[in-house]
Amino acid sequence: MPASLAAPSLPSPDSPLDWLAIDPDALDLAPILSAYRQDGFALIPGVASQAALTALTERAHAIMTGAVDHRPFFFQHDAATGRYEDAPLGEGWVGPSPAYRKIEKLERDPVFLRWTENALFARLARTLVGPDIALYRAILMTKPARTERGPGGTLLPWHQDAGALWGLDRSPRVQLWTALDDAPRDAGCMVFAKGTHLEGLASALGGIVPPSVHGLHPAALDPVVVPAKAGDVVLLDNLVWHASALNATSHPRRAFSVCFMDPATRCTRKRGAPRTFPRVFAPVSAPSAAHTR
Repeated sequence: MPASLAAPSLPSPDSPLDWLAIDPDALDLAPILSAYRQDGFALIPGVASQAALTALTERAHAIMTGAVDHRPFFFQHDAATGRYEDAPLGEGWVGPSPAYRKIEKLERDPVFLRWTENALFARLARTLVGPDIALYRAILMTKPARTERGPGGTLLPWHQDAGALWGLDRSPRVQLWTALDDAPRDAGCMVFAKGTHLEGLASALGGIVPPSVHGLHPAALDPVVVPAKAGDVVLLDNLVWHASALNATSHPRRAFSVCFMDPATRCTRKRGAPRTFPRVFAPVSAPSAAHTR
């Protein structure tokens, strides 16, 4: 089993290096929050610095190729067909591959945890959730480059990140998605059905929006395509319908997404012990639960 790879791009806790390319305190949140509340999403350009992008992409590559111990994380590989319905369930790690659809539990990784707890995310989370924040998930979503067999990745249909599938007593409403690579339209950038978060869950189960619901919905018939540059961040409501296509470019499309919620949220799953959720963004004087567990 490979030993954990040290991250040469990761600054020490005392390093002055800032992974943010913007001043998180000076950023005007008003237009961002207005778009988030009205449309269900807001693009925040140029958030991650080149140092952050280098560290995160190097770490993503190391995790996907097995240069770090894969055992702390949860993996789902793409299906050969590129169909969401065919994505394998329960396989987990299948060996080094650029074609993992998603990798979860990245709050256990020091590089991704450092980005999760950046000052802009803390400001947004505390504005939208409250002074205390829990983390539902920290997840890498990837679409590998096109190959001779065709476009890479998985075609992700209209869906909501909420509902009974999530196993919670309330729906989280705050996600922050960071583009680690350029995500133009041809690479499978995110697409939104504007304003659909205002309608609540499309089904009690959540997840995929049934075709009978989205088929004639005006917002789904006129979607908003949101290309992103590496370092851009998208703030989105879990309830807004969103989707993404396959990657038809010669470059990977990787993105890191975190979901923040009220720490009073409880797991409702009956199988096994209920999940517990780490706290993040502790005061400077006290270490966060994520750092101490």
